Amino acid sequence: MKTRERIIQASWELFNKHGERNITTNHIAAHLNISPGNLYYHFRNKEEIIRCIFNLYEQQLQEHFQPYIAEIVDAELFISYFDALFDTLWEYRFMYNNLADILSRDESLKTNFQLSQKQWAQQLCQNYIQLQQDGILNIHEEEIEPLVDTIIMVANFWISYKFTQSLSPIGSISKGSLYEGILRVLLLMQRYAAPGTEEIFEKTAEYYHSQEMSNKLSLETHGIME
Repeated sequence: MKTRERIIQASWELFNKHGERNITTNHIAAHLNISPGNLYYHFRNKEEIIRCIFNLYEQQLQEHFQPYIAEIVDAELFISYFDALFDTLWEYRFMYNNLADILSRDESLKTNFQLSQKQWAQQLCQNYIQLQQDGILNIHEEEIEPLVDTIIMVANFWISYKFTQSLSPIGSISKGSLYEGILRVLLLMQRYAAPGTEEIFEKTAEYYHSQEMSNKLSLETHGIME
């Protein structure tokens, strides 16, 4: 792996583990056992590193949130969709935990983030329109955009909210917290469940409840509290 790629990967890991605001370029250089000058040869500052990580985030959004193609819409399809969404949040949790501050420091990144979110919202709207046409959601077309906006708001700020409720040190939030977020999104969607589709939502919720409980038991076993 080239030094530039090592810097990006190490920064990403350190930001997630300790929180972006607690990690400097000197910490990253020391972690990699390279000189600060070597790091600055590849990146002028921490913001440039974050932009590179954001590019990876953007690619993942584009890859995971294409229009769904399925003859049958069932709980398995819902689970694969929600897993992709919240796995992305987990992998880039440092960014979501400190989103407003990171964007306030970098106007270029803020512009790119807003564009990416707009494209994501458009894709989600198309998916919800398709769910309406497939008879899964009983929703008026004018309600789809506000619903999507609310879901994106939950996705973008759920991690930050959970950190404010956590007893654990910064960066140590568990993946189980994300299952709670999925269940909140399901509650929003269930309001629009078309008659006869209740089982899809119930099975999806049961799956994430079991994942949440399994995670909590694991944390209790290891003496970790959120």
